[in-house]
This record gives sequence, structure tokens and C-alpha cells, in this order.
Amino acid sequence: MNPTRRLLWGIFALAIIIIAGAIGYVIIEGWTFIDALYMTIITITTVGYAEVHPLTTAGRVFSILLIIGGVSGALYVLSVIASYIIEGQLGITLGRRRMETNIAKLKEHFILCGYGNVGQEIARIFADEKIPFVVIDKDQEVFTAADKDGILHVLGDATNDEVLKEAGIERARGLVAAFGSDTNSVYVTLSARGLRPDLFIEARASAPDAEIKLKKAGADRIISPYSIGARRMAELALRPGIVDFIDTVVSGRGREFEIENITVRADSALVGLTVEETRNLSKAAILAINKSNGRLLANPSVEVIIESGDRLITLGTKKQLTTLEEICERCQTNE
Repeated sequence: MNPTRRLLWGIFALAIIIIAGAIGYVIIEGWTFIDALYMTIITITTVGYAEVHPLTTAGRVFSILLIIGGVSGALYVLSVIASYIIEGQLGITLGRRRMETNIAKLKEHFILCGYGNVGQEIARIFADEKIPFVVIDKDQEVFTAADKDGILHVLGDATNDEVLKEAGIERARGLVAAFGSDTNSVYVTLSARGLRPDLFIEARASAPDAEIKLKKAGADRIISPYSIGARRMAELALRPGIVDFIDTVVSGRGREFEIENITVRADSALVGLTVEETRNLSKAAILAINKSNGRLLANPSVEVIIESGDRLITLGTKKQLTTLEEICERCQTNE
């Protein structure tokens, strides 16, 4: 039995002894419940105070039994509490409570399922980009590693609806299934899609046939680390300069320019503006527009009009992109 369960059982047993003692004095001696409870407490704690009322022979026998049972119960609870503190269970419990509180505060965050090699790298990137996220994994060793890294995490099976809810799936921005097992990725995708039909889900696939299953399960994006790694190696061999430029812009530390993906809502102030008008307002360049019908406009003309549902691929400084995002978030009625 773990220390927490032992502590709860000890407290429960001691409470039963106290209640039974008070009831016993009421029945045997005919005292009021307060007097009986007081007598029970001073008897169990052996503080040496005088008896509340003179005891009958039956009352004395009952007191002897109460002392034996009560003191034993109290000593057991004290030993368990000492063990609980020494073993660090109290600190772990308090830390877990803080963890749960912080997770409950998350909004528009990502849920990262799996904290293996791929998951840890994703977590590092999220942390560098200051993106809120929470990790789910059922491996205790992985759980300990996430705790050591100071990452918000939930210990449990990500295919379980309750575990996903504990990670705040109702408020999440997206879910990333980074398991090495395709079976786990499929089940997590099915569970998440059932809870949040509108949630963005990205899943890792190891085998080619898993991509089809993940797509049917509801994954929006399916990533194969092996094929992406192979493609990247080929691109580095063929076009090293281009790859270096993209790496610098997308993930280089201390970079001056950044690339951002901005989705235009129906009530956004950007709706109806041309690419040129948008550029004049924010100074950020629009590299491409992914239209709501799936059409991709690379290097769009300055006359192209931005519409609801468009996803803008933009390039600019942090300040320029922040300005563009603020304009995008601004409702047309608030202009």
C-alpha cells in the first residue's frame, strides 16, 4: 500500500475510534456527547487531565480498551505522517496540486502526447517559442523527466478521455501525437477527435499504411520523421543555402526576421483589404495565402483581396508581425 493510502486509512481508523469512544461513554455513562467526546480525546492523547465525571466500573473497563486501541491508532497515524513527510510524499502531493492548478489555467495551448526523443524535441521548441503546452505520458520514468525539466504534465494514458480532459482538451489549441507507436497515435487521434471535432490534430506515423489510418481517424496533419529526415538530407545536399536561410528565419536564435502563420476570421479587420493595404499597415510581407478552398497563392499580387478563412504566411520582424496580428484580431466594428 502506498504512503498516501496508508495515511488515509490511518486517519479513518483514528476517526472511527474517536467516534466509537464518544458513543461508548454516552451509552455507558449517560454523558452528553460533548463530555463524552472530550473524555475520549484526553484518554487517547493521555494528557493526564482529570475525568469529566466519576467513572463506573464498566466505564473504567471501556477506558482501558479505548486507551489500548486509541493510543495504538494515534501512534500508527503519527508514524505514517512521519514516513509520508520523510519520503517526500507531501512535497510531491503539493507539487502535483500546483501542477493541476497551472494546467487548469491554460488556454489556447497544445497537448503533447508522448515524451520520447521526438516529444522532447517538440517540447524544447515549444518552450523556446514560449508556446503553452502540457505533456501526457503513462511512463513513470518519462513523467519524472518531464517533472525535472519543469514541464507541465499529466501521468496517464492519452487514449483515455478523462486524461485528455485533465490536460484541458476543451480549451486546447491543438494536439500533437508524438508516440513511437502508430497504434497509440491512432487511438489518441480517435479519442481527441471525439471530444473536440474542431481541434487541430497532428500525428506522427512510422509506417506508410499508418498514414491512411490516421487520416481516417481524423488527423489534420500526419508527419513521418523518417521521410522528413530523408527529404531534409536531400535538400541540404542539393540546396544548402536555401535550407540555411529557412532555418535561420524559422528557428535561428536571435533572428531578426520571423515567419508566422495567421488565420483570418470572418469579423477580422483584414477582410476586404488588399495585400498592398495590409503591407502598408503592418510593413510585414505576405509570402503566400492559403485560401479557404485549399488553393495556395504563392507570392500573391498586391491586388489580391484577403478573405475570411484565409491563412497568411507572413515574413517580418517581431514588431511587424505583432502589429499584423493585432490588426487581424481587431473586429471590423471596432475599427
